[in-house]
This record gives sequence, C-alpha cells and structure tokens, in this order.
Amino acid sequence: MAKLSTEDLLAQFEELTLLELSEFVKAFEEKFDVTAAAAVAAAPAGPGAAAEVVEEQDEFDVILTGAGEKKIQVIKVVRELTSLGLKEAKDLVDGTPKPVLEKVAKEAAEKAAESLKAAGASVEVK
Repeated sequence: MAKLSTEDLLAQFEELTLLELSEFVKAFEEKFDVTAAAAVAAAPAGPGAAAEVVEEQDEFDVILTGAGEKKIQVIKVVRELTSLGLKEAKDLVDGTPKPVLEKVAKEAAEKAAESLKAAGASVEVK
C-alpha cells in the first residue's frame, strides 16, 4: 500500500460524514490503544443538545497586589519586566493593585510572578 500524504488523508476525511468520522476515530482508538477525546469535538446527543467547548486560556495578566517591605527591589523588578521609567514604575508600585504585564503567555506570566515574589511583592496571575 502506498503511503498517503497529510493532504491526501485530509481530502479523504473531508468526504466522510460526522458519523463516519466518529466511527473511524473509535476504531483508531481501539486499534492503537489511544484516546483522541481532546482533539475531537463531541457530536450533540440529540436534537437541541448543545456541546460545550472549553477553551484553554492562553493569555494571562500579572497583577501586582502589594509591594511588601522591599519596595525598591519590587520597583527594580517592575522596570526589568516592562519598559517603564523609574517614576512610572514607582507610580505603578505605589498604586497597587495594578497590572504589570497584560496578555502574555503562561510561561512569561509565571516567570514574571516568580521574579516579583522573590523581590517581596504580592502577585496574582489571571
């Protein structure tokens, strides 16, 4: 049997109905002992049934909730994380709770929160 390219496979899947595709996925899971539940959306169970799709959050805000006792260290970290000048960073730290970073990736948000906590600040990641 000739090996099919990804485009050829997608063209074959386009021709399938949802029921046929669902049956294929079940057979694939059984044959290779895997689960494709996260990749395949569930079909509604009956007329009027709604399938909920839960989206994973991919943008996070890092919010400074308190400067703690080492306010100068927190200001330095805020300046490192942002492009703010000294006065703007001080105003941000003085006006808590305020967002330090907005709509950043999870990894960047966690790293920023760790840096701020290490400097003695209270931080929330939303």
